[in-house]
Amino acid sequence: MLETRPVLQGAVVELYRSLPDKSTMVVADLGCSSGPNTLLLVSEVIGTISDHNREEEQEQRPPAAAMELQFFLNDLPGNDFNLVFRSLDRLQELTADRRPQYYVAGMPGSFYTRLFPCRSVHLFHSSYSLMWRSMVPDELSRGAYLNEESIYIGKSTPPAVIKLYQEEYHKDLSLFLTLRFNELVRGGHMVLTFLGRKSKDMLLHGEASSMWDLLAQALLSLVLKGLVEKEKLVSFNLPFYAPSMDEVKAVVEENNLFNVEHMSMFESSWDPQDDDTNDDVVLGCSSSGLNVARCIRAVAEPLIKKHFGEAILDDLFMVYASMISKHLKKAKAKYPIIIIYLKAKH
Repeated sequence: MLETRPVLQGAVVELYRSLPDKSTMVVADLGCSSGPNTLLLVSEVIGTISDHNREEEQEQRPPAAAMELQFFLNDLPGNDFNLVFRSLDRLQELTADRRPQYYVAGMPGSFYTRLFPCRSVHLFHSSYSLMWRSMVPDELSRGAYLNEESIYIGKSTPPAVIKLYQEEYHKDLSLFLTLRFNELVRGGHMVLTFLGRKSKDMLLHGEASSMWDLLAQALLSLVLKGLVEKEKLVSFNLPFYAPSMDEVKAVVEENNLFNVEHMSMFESSWDPQDDDTNDDVVLGCSSSGLNVARCIRAVAEPLIKKHFGEAILDDLFMVYASMISKHLKKAKAKYPIIIIYLKAKH
């Protein structure tokens, strides 16, 4: 969250200052998951407002409006919300001396559907979720088009399949923007962070493609061992798309419901435990390979389990970790990450 922090803090303070007395700011985190970072947004918003109030007091300026915070944590119904709620006690200990008062609730459901009443949310936040599509393109899932042994967009992916992914991305993002606009209060904000790509060229899809290519190779190795049927691999495709910044901006402008307040790109290491993106050398390739494999397993396991069955999971990700380790020996692998800050037009 380091790269997004200034953008998020600016959005929070602007909204906070604009609210009338004794009101409630409603913040929704879309795709919250249930890991150690789930409550980071809650902590960050509370800390931002607390620090802002302290600065106001020190400078003897009139304090901002007294208010309360309502957080909604959203993810698919299969998310472990019980784990999230069990973490709230620790959060309350850490924020005991901070104001304003806050409340946290779960909101299960796909963010490609309506989630909230009209004009009820002040700030939407989403981190590392919007690269996931609502579905695999229909023609691809029905087998009308084949992606052969790729599970995403790779070097061998036919142009017709690439076009299907582009169309699904355009449809999903347009829907997402329209849904959120209807749920936002007038002038409400969104801060969105998701995997993207540097190049406009679809055949240069970047490190996100390399990551999925390696998983496809790991699946192919299980085909060769007789653990996976070839037809199963050919029919498996990911509901994923990493757009370029130009693609994102084009959909936002066509949608015409939001102004772009900020848009930028930074890079993040594949290994979530390696935050030194300035160093291109991976010192512990084996351990980093395991870290990356665990991270990808956490997000992709439900899809793989549903399509291939549970029996292959351990073997698959053991092979995948080894392939990642070999890949990292060439150079540190990094995701391009897009940050976009949007404000509803009216």
